[in-house]
Amino acid sequence: MKHTIRQIFRSGKFVVGFSIFVTILLIVIVYPLIITGEPLGIIGQGTFFPPGIYVSVYDSIGSPSYTLFLDDAAAKRIASKLSNDDRLAMKDWLIADGVPENQIDITDTEKLLDLWEKEYDPDKGLPGMTFAKQRYYQRLNDSLEGLLSTEAAIIAAKNAETGVLEETGVVKQSDYVNVGEVASVRVLPFGTDNFGRDVLTELVAATGVSLQIGLVAGLIATLIGLTLGLLAGYVGGLMDDVIVFITNLFLVIPTFVLLILISFSIGQEQRGPFVIAVVIGFTAWPWTARAVRAQVISLRNRDHVNLSKLSGHSIAHIILTDILPYIASYVIMALILQISLGILQEAALSILGLGPKTTEDPTLGLMMQWAMIYQAHILGKWWAYFPPLLTIALITFSMNLMNTGLDQVFNPALRD
Repeated sequence: MKHTIRQIFRSGKFVVGFSIFVTILLIVIVYPLIITGEPLGIIGQGTFFPPGIYVSVYDSIGSPSYTLFLDDAAAKRIASKLSNDDRLAMKDWLIADGVPENQIDITDTEKLLDLWEKEYDPDKGLPGMTFAKQRYYQRLNDSLEGLLSTEAAIIAAKNAETGVLEETGVVKQSDYVNVGEVASVRVLPFGTDNFGRDVLTELVAATGVSLQIGLVAGLIATLIGLTLGLLAGYVGGLMDDVIVFITNLFLVIPTFVLLILISFSIGQEQRGPFVIAVVIGFTAWPWTARAVRAQVISLRNRDHVNLSKLSGHSIAHIILTDILPYIASYVIMALILQISLGILQEAALSILGLGPKTTEDPTLGLMMQWAMIYQAHILGKWWAYFPPLLTIALITFSMNLMNTGLDQVFNPALRD
């Protein structure tokens, strides 16, 4: 056994795949211990907040301020409110309004804003301009107000007695706060999804649920396939004919179509993660059964098996002690592939709306379904769909690497 384990961990492919899988597993276990809270808890009012560090504006005002003179601060401030696309849009409006193109320089912010202030009329409708485009220019015009101003922002509070706003402080453009000194800060590496939920927290929980689905589905499929394959291969005769007939019947019907029909018939409320795992497991066993049967047929007439028969051992004893150990490595590889297949099948079902119910446990497939329904891929909100997609790819890739590494160790024909 020790020699076999050493051989396995000398396989580069197995080590790489195992390392990726264990890393994902550790994140799933450790992350909830550090970041507590409901995976599906709504933390933001709005949809698709971009990734970043979110700092409380209210707490920032009360935090100690520091004066910094940074050369590029003003340029960054202007660029954040007036992008190159905005400059080109302003140029298009001015040209449509009759301003000669040679008088418009989009690289000179001061001159461009001065010309825009003189010519732009929010109530003026230009020929061929849609209402949506007109609203865009109105919003752009509002955001440009005071863009080049160097005056400080005034902080005012209402007097409790008179009800009049009174100045309580000013915020200069050179004032900065240390993020570490702000009371309320939240890091969102993957932003929020369409419901305002932390994508990273949701992703970790979804990965754990998908792994559980894959494990349960893989164990069920492998156990059924192993049992039927052992019986068909060793007993033979009528039992072999019946099992082969049932196996071929399942193979003729496309597995995914069968999954769709069964999942649809169960109903949304009854489709929990465990139910979906069981359904996948009961439809994924045929190829394992056929492969195990072929292996057993090649072993049942070996000398040690015949000797066991002559010794009067029972069928169960012969199968468990004289045949099963010889195909154990194949069974382990089949289980790895079945787990990977279970995760992929759940994702495919969830994208079609036939996965686990959406109100309790997130899965990687459900995350992609939510992103697709709310058009994250069209709106360019990559953080809503790319992380679960990448996680599925990493899990299946790691498992296939482990399977390939095991195959190289246990299959003499593939050894160097």
